[in-house]
Amino acid sequence: MNRGAASCPSSVPGGSGHGECRRVCSNCRKVLRQEKKIRVSLPLTRGPSAFIPEKEVIQANSLNERMHLLVEEYSTSGRLDNITQVMSLHTQYLESFLRSQFYMLRMDGPLPLPYRHYIAIMAAARHQCSYLINMHVDEFLKTGGIPEWLNGLEYVPQRLKNLNEINKLLAHRPWLVSKEHIQKLVKTGENNWSLPELVHAVVLLAHYHALASFVFGSGINPERDLDTSNGYRLISVNNFCVCDLANDNNIENASLISNNFGISDSLSELEALMDRMKRLQEEKEDEEASQEEMDTRFEKEKTESLLVVTEAFDDEIVSTADVSRYVEDPGFGYKDFARRGEEHLPTFRAQDYTWENHGFSLVNRLYSDIGHLLDEKFRMVYSLTYNTMATHEDVDTTMLRRALFNYVHCMFGIRYDDYDYGEVNQLLERSLKVYIKTVTCYPERTTKRMYDSYWRQFKHSEKVHVNLLLMEARMQAELLYALRAITRHLT
Repeated sequence: MNRGAASCPSSVPGGSGHGECRRVCSNCRKVLRQEKKIRVSLPLTRGPSAFIPEKEVIQANSLNERMHLLVEEYSTSGRLDNITQVMSLHTQYLESFLRSQFYMLRMDGPLPLPYRHYIAIMAAARHQCSYLINMHVDEFLKTGGIPEWLNGLEYVPQRLKNLNEINKLLAHRPWLVSKEHIQKLVKTGENNWSLPELVHAVVLLAHYHALASFVFGSGINPERDLDTSNGYRLISVNNFCVCDLANDNNIENASLISNNFGISDSLSELEALMDRMKRLQEEKEDEEASQEEMDTRFEKEKTESLLVVTEAFDDEIVSTADVSRYVEDPGFGYKDFARRGEEHLPTFRAQDYTWENHGFSLVNRLYSDIGHLLDEKFRMVYSLTYNTMATHEDVDTTMLRRALFNYVHCMFGIRYDDYDYGEVNQLLERSLKVYIKTVTCYPERTTKRMYDSYWRQFKHSEKVHVNLLLMEARMQAELLYALRAITRHLT
């Protein structure tokens, strides 16, 4: 909200300029101050993230020669953007991320370069992620894209329009993607997609849905100098006056206000988490749960995950015209089935279709080498550890990392037979579950308050690590459903 008052663009398509944007934000502050009796500070969000103090990121970057080399080699824009700066808190991961992203956007592949960036725009628009839309509007034009396409989906070729359905399903309910959706795309006459083209598109869609989760989950600030692109005015990215006001007002009465939120001492929370990890490890060594008990725990966790946060969002976030031009069926979202009971979330048994044994080989066969790059990225984030937890050193965090990754997959109905989902309830506190659910399923609703509410003794770099895990778990979940559907089409 404050950022909007401080730095909104001088004009936006369909908007009335700089003064209007400032007025909206000032009004938001006035409402909070006078009606809600909440004191609103002056704008403070400098640097790459609204959630992380600028000095922490700058300090890490100043010592990071490797990051600057990576940006020179793999950045499509040739600049050190805010996402890269925040990710550079984990340079090992950043290298895998930049290499895979550069490959899907710039290296030889089935899709023309402008298509790749337009698909990125379509994916980001599902979550109203203006940051990514702006970035790829710029790249779309630089790679020879037709400016008219930026007026909206009705101006693009039918082939691209045909991706709308799979885009919205992957973004919000990937378990609904079926071989029929694949057949429709590859058998539509002159507008058909070849399987290699479709795999490339699916990888891009999953990548940018998940990256939107990282952008919102890490509070990534707008790039300061992205006002215009080749004379084409970019859309406003400073809409926190709308989002944060709506979010924080709604959340006041939601499940966030629990024993974990703002009441218990954060130091004792940390010690309690360490104790639970130790106890779970000891119990594992003593006695394993039966398969029947494991089944029950998964179903319980899956059902409970559907109910997390849904009561917090009674109002819809209204999409601006600048974003909605790239979106078909904007009302379609993850929360609908959980709230209204319209459909059952089926269980996807991971061993029936795994990334390692099935997805990897299929994606590599149809889109050369991307499988290796994605696999390296998944393995990197899953195994990344510094053996620390806040102030504690020499800690094995494997159990915690696995709980975070598997909880995301659980929300999408994916189950690992060899995992005890009782661990999720033991290790992930309520406020952390709220944060995970929001960042993964409706990232545009994430607030700093949510980010601050969990693991208050942990370093910001550790919370960024959490966001990397959530992002990659989400991307892998979307890919598993899409690649399974393609496999069924082929068999």
